[in-house]
Amino acid sequence: MNPVPPNQNQNSTAASGTAGTAASPAPATGSSPTFSPLYQQIKALITQSLQSGEWKPGELIPSEVELANRFKVSQGTVRKAIDELAAENLVMRRQGKGTFVSTHHEARAHFRFLRLMPDEGVPHYPESKIIEVKRIRAPADVARLLDMKTGDALIFIKRVQSFDGVPTIVEELWLPGQTFKGLTAERLMEYKGPMYGLFESEFGTRMIRAAEKIRAVCADGAAAELLGIAEGTPLLCAERVSFTYGDKPVELRRGLYLTAHHHYQNELN
Repeated sequence: MNPVPPNQNQNSTAASGTAGTAASPAPATGSSPTFSPLYQQIKALITQSLQSGEWKPGELIPSEVELANRFKVSQGTVRKAIDELAAENLVMRRQGKGTFVSTHHEARAHFRFLRLMPDEGVPHYPESKIIEVKRIRAPADVARLLDMKTGDALIFIKRVQSFDGVPTIVEELWLPGQTFKGLTAERLMEYKGPMYGLFESEFGTRMIRAAEKIRAVCADGAAAELLGIAEGTPLLCAERVSFTYGDKPVELRRGLYLTAHHHYQNELN
């Protein structure tokens, strides 16, 4: 199961200067300076606070009025910045309660990165069986996708996920060993929530976005045995690189999906 490099967007957001500065230095291309709208600068500053842990996942952030006073801008400017952060799932608004830092422990977040849905019935999170967890040295292709050096420490995880007792997904994951130091098979088996929730609460790593490549494949012998199907059965293969704040890649994942009773669902907007 060798990962195929997905196409990646490397559009990281950075705040430059103070909140009241309307222009930021342009790249050394010979062109005139580029101008960043004020709300985008406020968005970048709020994102920095999220990244630094000033406001933890699930916590209430200051009100728009408080943030406007903090950054010396209008409430409308703050609202526009938070609108974009909410659209990117970094924060979530709750009617009458305020704005909270998004967390993978929220029920609605469970299906943000799991797009395999049942053809019938209500979507629910699968049961997970850990097959293997081990520390390895990063091969060149994995190291490149995770912005690491060849030979750096990695944690490799292999698991099978089942819906209603039926094996449906075989997954392989590669994680930077330094970031996830202390992650063991025992801890993964003890933890009953979504894996990204564990990464967030115990390793301080929150998945922000992912770049994914999908293709149709035939089950090889190993996948067929784990899924209880005939070798050569059609499967959906999804290969994903997930990123945390600062567009830092922190996970490579390859999933083989059996779609006899499920489909891959995505919303485009």
